[in-house]
Amino acid sequence: MQILKRNLKKSLAFIFISALIPAQITLAATDLSAQENYLKARVKSLEQNNDHANHLEPVEKSKDFHGVFYGFLPCENCNGIKATLSLKQNNLYLLVTQPAKESSKELYEKGKYTWDEEKQIVTLSPRNDAAIKKYSIKDEGTLIQLKSDGSPMKADAADKYTLRRSDTANTREVHIH
Repeated sequence: MQILKRNLKKSLAFIFISALIPAQITLAATDLSAQENYLKARVKSLEQNNDHANHLEPVEKSKDFHGVFYGFLPCENCNGIKATLSLKQNNLYLLVTQPAKESSKELYEKGKYTWDEEKQIVTLSPRNDAAIKKYSIKDEGTLIQLKSDGSPMKADAADKYTLRRSDTANTREVHIH
């Protein structure tokens, strides 16, 4: 009798396990397809509901026009002035100048800049009482300093008042801060 009970238990266990395996495979397949369908529906819903053009801020051109510009400007009382102009993305600038003479200190000027797309002019408005400076935009990598009234320098002097963006110039001479 005990042998019969053992055989019966083994047979029942085998039958029970045999019945569970296909059910488990079916449940796993159903669960996997349900997950895939859910993900597809979620992606489709997000694509329809999220038109990114509706919530993008308009891009100002001045935010694209930034970088570090430098050059060697003429000077009446010295051999020249090293100038480094950093136009930052948040419309703030830092202008560092250093006269080319013995033991000269760097002069720092901070402020805001505006960019006139129509006139192609960058205007520097310092925080302190320094004069407003204007630069003509020759191209994305070149600024040419203008006179205080905004008019261009003499044709032969314009090249002497040029600042070039650091990634477009051939030299590596820049101010280190």
